[in-house]
Amino acid sequence: MTSAAAKPVDRQLPSEEARELLALTRDLVQNELRPRAAEDEAANRFPREVFTTLGGAGLLSLPYGEQYGGGEQPYEVYLQVLEELAAGWLAVGLGVSVHTLSCHALATFGTEEQRQRWLPGMLGGAQLGAYCLSEPQSGSDAAALRTRAEADGDEYVVNGTKAWITHGGQADFYSSMVRTGVDGPRGISCLLVPGDAEGLSAAPPEHKMGMRSSPTAQLHFDGVRVGRERLIGEEGQGFQIALSALDSGRLGIAACAIGVAQAALDLAVEYAGTRQQFGRPIADFQGLSFLLADMATKIEAGRSLYLAAARRRDAGMAFSKEAAMAKLFCTDAAMSVTVDAVQVLGGAGYTQDFPAERYMREAKVLQIVEGTNQIQRLVIGRHLSGR
Repeated sequence: MTSAAAKPVDRQLPSEEARELLALTRDLVQNELRPRAAEDEAANRFPREVFTTLGGAGLLSLPYGEQYGGGEQPYEVYLQVLEELAAGWLAVGLGVSVHTLSCHALATFGTEEQRQRWLPGMLGGAQLGAYCLSEPQSGSDAAALRTRAEADGDEYVVNGTKAWITHGGQADFYSSMVRTGVDGPRGISCLLVPGDAEGLSAAPPEHKMGMRSSPTAQLHFDGVRVGRERLIGEEGQGFQIALSALDSGRLGIAACAIGVAQAALDLAVEYAGTRQQFGRPIADFQGLSFLLADMATKIEAGRSLYLAAARRRDAGMAFSKEAAMAKLFCTDAAMSVTVDAVQVLGGAGYTQDFPAERYMREAKVLQIVEGTNQIQRLVIGRHLSGR
């Protein structure tokens, strides 16, 4: 059983174009993602061709400008597309979010010449990106990163190791934070590194609890030469670029979390309506119907929270605090909802015959990636105290 028969989410969208875009996304999810998700996850198979399909449909470039080949869509719309993709297959939804994150540095901080040169290729669908910030010894403390880029004429020579890189070894380009100066955040810069650069290699993918179709790997820089023209922003501006990207990326994670939670709820509602005990559907029992009601309420609250933050971003308002709140609440909600979905299915929920157990395994990572939920609380607390 899957949640394929679930009704589409009733969405308030800003335009007819947005409604058509969401309808296209749902069709792709139904025909291209859901039929293969379970098998590919079980086989640890990365669906690279799916991203090519999504790129051809314009779904890898939604929030960026039309002059560079983007979709010129507001974040409010882009995030709802992500939610639909993640409901069908988190590895794909999160992969689109990471690709969008990896384009952010160039699109936001690059020169016009850099954007004209590289951004159309990055947004055209043939390329897939990755974002390189974390390292084996610097995760939450990102400013402690050690991967170093030494200037050598018109090039930088990069040495070091990045960790937990989504699409590591598969990406065509890497937006990489490297140290070009002193210790701490002021010594960090951003380089756009080609995926085929000599001296760049990936370790074998990590063996993960969930999202097994999405490769996560360490990335090794061994004397990698990167032209100075690939420096994004100014030297020493990399940490600012990284934080700016993460504010937007956290909204992507929030939307993905609600997608997974919605898929789990749809499955639970369908199962509860057909599973008979004591002569009637188990959905008729108050204890279980209350559980479903709480699951649905958490999802609606999370969706409203991430959309409110997205609308602030679209309006040019500050949204860092709201992004942290959305990431925190939505991913915690996804974990809670998926655990409850397994409970609704009972013993069946604990088997691989149903996707409930996969949703639960997938939800856990969303509380960790792009800033753990403990870091989100720290960010929110600092905003509240004015620090």
